[in-house]
Amino acid sequence: MNAVSAAPDAALSPWRREIGATWRLALPIVVTQLAQVSIMTADVVMLGWLGPEALAAGAMGWNLVFIVTIFGFGICMATAPMMAQAIGRGRGKVRDVRRSMRQGFWAAAILALAGWMLLALSAPILLLLRQDAALVAPAAGYVDILAWGVLPTLWFMVLRQFLAVLERPRAALVVQVLAFFLNVVGNYALIFGHFGMPALGLNGAAVASAVANWFAFLALLGFVLTDRRMRRYRLLGRFWRADWARLRELARLGLPISGVLLLEVTVFAAAVYVLGAIGTEQLAAHQIAIQCASITFMVPFGLAQAATVRVGIAAGAGDRAGVRRAGWAALSLGLAFMAAMALTLWLLRWPIAELFLDASQPQSLRVAQYAVEFLAVAAVFQIFDGAQAIAMGALRGLKDTRLPMLIAALGYWALGFTAGCFAAFVLGMDGLGVWIGLAIGLAVVAALATARFAARERLGLVP
Repeated sequence: MNAVSAAPDAALSPWRREIGATWRLALPIVVTQLAQVSIMTADVVMLGWLGPEALAAGAMGWNLVFIVTIFGFGICMATAPMMAQAIGRGRGKVRDVRRSMRQGFWAAAILALAGWMLLALSAPILLLLRQDAALVAPAAGYVDILAWGVLPTLWFMVLRQFLAVLERPRAALVVQVLAFFLNVVGNYALIFGHFGMPALGLNGAAVASAVANWFAFLALLGFVLTDRRMRRYRLLGRFWRADWARLRELARLGLPISGVLLLEVTVFAAAVYVLGAIGTEQLAAHQIAIQCASITFMVPFGLAQAATVRVGIAAGAGDRAGVRRAGWAALSLGLAFMAAMALTLWLLRWPIAELFLDASQPQSLRVAQYAVEFLAVAAVFQIFDGAQAIAMGALRGLKDTRLPMLIAALGYWALGFTAGCFAAFVLGMDGLGVWIGLAIGLAVVAALATARFAARERLGLVP
């Protein structure tokens, strides 16, 4: 009897260990992500206190900067499976990890330079997108300042991948939390003119965010260069020496990852500009709802990074069972969390919307009504959003990035955005129709990406 009852426990123990290992790795990453997105959340809340116009202009500008940043994230995130599989193989791992890390810095600098050139054209881009001309000038000024935070944000992401692969993500957590508090204090001082600072309004939020991003990068770099266990990697040694072979490998793997992230982010950014053409109140409401969805998304996004590392290490070691456990453990954790968040957003729609608005302003009630509608849809797509993020992360651990990019193009744009525009303009549903289209796109990508990972791990197609 005892032997029989012990058998299931013995069979389950590898899964329990994997769930525990995944969560221990993911938790600091998740909190770091939450602290990072909270920088923008603080901007949204405080700009909302200035009024719907400032909030809408901030949304326009921030989305342009975020598109550039998220494209760079894909290249930075590609360093994680490269380093993880090197550690899984074990041979020459220090040199191999260092090569990937250095070229991650190179790629981030190249992309930041290209991004700055694009963001310098923010005003004509916004006018081309038929945005409210009265909001374009303040939005462009906001972008000009916020763009200075792109390079440190990308370099910080590269350092985070390095620490995650070494399963030491807590330093990034501490630094990002400090950066969040620095940003809150900076917003309070520079938006409203406290502590003897000038009241810069929208531009004050941009200055505070850029300063917080530089602080986060420099502080984390200081830790990595001085920590006793990190010094052996000599990450900045011969930093200017070209490693074209590794840079090409990084581009081959990272550009499709950037493509996936860009396809997802640009469909949400396109929703911003569609709603901007519909009206300022619906655009402000969209920014509230999307910010809330972004906060909950940070948990599966962190779990996706943990899945990349855990799957990558198992794949590098040729461990099929380990690949299976790592992927499905992360998916299980993510779906459980997002189900709880779906219920929370559904039940607390009104209190959440009111948190972002000044009730004394006459437009606030109408904005809140739209925000409540959008939050209801956000509650519905929580599970889809979590599933697609983690499945994509698991596929990255297998260095499977090209087909996921095609899946993202089909789901987000060919189906989701098309359906959203049809519902908004043909069916007359306005912003609510756009949000329904976003939900459709996420559901399609979640189903196809999860099926792709299931096929890869079942058939043993591990590189």
